[in-house]
Amino acid sequence: MIAGIVIWMYEALVWVGAQHLLQLGDIPRNATGLVFGKEIQNDLGAAAYFIGTLIHFSFSALWGVLFALIWPYFRQRGWEASLLAIFYAMFAWVVMHVAISIASTDHPNYLDPVVIIGGFVSHLFFALPLALIVKHRLA
Repeated sequence: MIAGIVIWMYEALVWVGAQHLLQLGDIPRNATGLVFGKEIQNDLGAAAYFIGTLIHFSFSALWGVLFALIWPYFRQRGWEASLLAIFYAMFAWVVMHVAISIASTDHPNYLDPVVIIGGFVSHLFFALPLALIVKHRLA
């Protein structure tokens, strides 16, 4: 859950504050639009905030559990959690965006270098705290 909050903090600072891609209030409903499309997101009104938050934190928890499951394997082989998190972030970004591309035709241009770099960096902000928390909890 902490990693899900951290990625939202990144989005607030970078996507809202620096790049002006979203309004701050649009962050919670963003997942609804990515999964179901912007038209359905708009049709849902205020419910899009709740659904988007549910989607966001459900996937955050799922990715966290998956990391906790694979971490012992890599720890036994001498991997540092933060190093694994870098690769995990890239893997998670690719999987999430392939899934979004399948689920909806209304998504960012995933061939745009700005989208690619921003996506990877945002997922690093998710994966690094996730890895350190899992490492600490499973120590």
